[in-house]
Amino acid sequence: MNRTQNATRNIVFGVILKLYQILLPFAMRTAMIYLMGVEYLGLNSLFTSVLQVLNLAELGVGSAMVYSMYKPIAENDKPMVCALLKLYKKYYFFIGLIIACVGVLLTPLIPKLISGTIPGQLNIYILYLLNLAATVMTYWLFAYKNSLLQANQRSDIASKITILTTSLQYALQLIVLWLLHDYYLYIIVMLFTQAIANIVTAIAASRLYPDLGPKGTLPDKTIKTINQRIKDLFTAKLGATIVNSADTIVISAFLGLTVLAMYQNYYFIMSSVMGVLTVVFSSCLAGVGNSMVMESAEKNYNDFRVLTFLINWIVTVCMCCFATVYQPFIELWVGKKYIFSETVVAFFCIYFYLVTMQQVNGMYKDAAGVWHQDRFRPLIAAMVNLLLNLALVRIWGIYAILLSTIISYIFISMPWMVSNVFKYVFHRSWRKFACEFSLYFLAACIITFLCRMICVITGAMPLYIQIVFNLLVSLLASNMLLLIVYKKNAYYIQMINLIDKITKFKFSRIFKFFK
Repeated sequence: MNRTQNATRNIVFGVILKLYQILLPFAMRTAMIYLMGVEYLGLNSLFTSVLQVLNLAELGVGSAMVYSMYKPIAENDKPMVCALLKLYKKYYFFIGLIIACVGVLLTPLIPKLISGTIPGQLNIYILYLLNLAATVMTYWLFAYKNSLLQANQRSDIASKITILTTSLQYALQLIVLWLLHDYYLYIIVMLFTQAIANIVTAIAASRLYPDLGPKGTLPDKTIKTINQRIKDLFTAKLGATIVNSADTIVISAFLGLTVLAMYQNYYFIMSSVMGVLTVVFSSCLAGVGNSMVMESAEKNYNDFRVLTFLINWIVTVCMCCFATVYQPFIELWVGKKYIFSETVVAFFCIYFYLVTMQQVNGMYKDAAGVWHQDRFRPLIAAMVNLLLNLALVRIWGIYAILLSTIISYIFISMPWMVSNVFKYVFHRSWRKFACEFSLYFLAACIITFLCRMICVITGAMPLYIQIVFNLLVSLLASNMLLLIVYKKNAYYIQMINLIDKITKFKFSRIFKFFK
């Protein structure tokens, strides 16, 4: 494979898709706030979190199966790939069945997760079952076909299909909200378009790889190895689900749907930016997996350090923009009464940095298949996060939710994962890297604070001017400060060369022009 070319193509189409998926949901959230009410956003978030818990039945089958395809695809072992697809298809049928059965059994508990009244006196059971049906459908309708695109580094195909089907979904949903104000029909449209997306993706995968289909059998030893990977991935998925869903469910149960909607407005902005960066990781994952098989350990380690440096640079710039743009943007978007304090903004900035930087380590852990050794880390970190949430939410409210997540990342999740990656992937000590990473984090916080102080002068300006001015100042000041701090760093030149390679040497010409 041409890893750089494939990763670049996937990043380009992935970023286009992600930007598209940011703008359209943003428009839909705005329409729902003004046409239906802010409580409906909280209800949407609650359903999403409950269904994420049910998706634990997936157990990490997708990641395990895609990882298992890296080697046979690199060796052009088509019978092996076909047999893996057959096993994948079988697993996903039973996963959908389990989710459907457990989801139905949990139906009576749904109203107990909502503090206060339900907006519009909706039938919460019908809405929940419609969302459950949409989730089950994603597993039963050719879900295994998407693994071919992922393992072959052709996720750009899925990105194009998603753009088309998402356009249809949001166009229909906007019409429903604008003309009918019908939340039930809003959910039905989502179910319908998800089915179309799965079917079209399956057709595209079949045309691109016509000789690869679900057939053949795998040796018992191979199946046993895959099952062990799935078991190891279960704790990782359980931990991630607790972290992502527990916050939402705890806010809904203790603080109400309005506070949950406010939290989700802030989280939506952060996760949107995080999603763009996640495209980079997911697009590079198959290439990293291929590199693990084909390249030396020393080269892989050097690539890891360069990528860590690059992501740290990008994330620091994003932190500065969050710190200066969050409040005026939220106020302009939904109104001053839905704004949290500056402390919440600071917590979101730290949360964003830790979660995004963790993904670099996670990418190499997943590419190398280091799941068994890492199986207890996410679960223990998530349980600490949940216990802190429950213990502190009545005392500190929304602050407790964010602080609990930050504590679990800093003291448990990140050091544990770094230790596992360095021990089982790079086979060297992690302490030097941990010290350097701590300095990265400290520098990011200081640079963010300085940008925030510079932008204090815009407080009396109109909101739209604040947003534009603060964004420009943050972009310029953060990059200048980063350049001053890191221009002598050993990985700085390598980072520039990597960006230059990805952009086909356009970056170096632009860089020389401004220099």
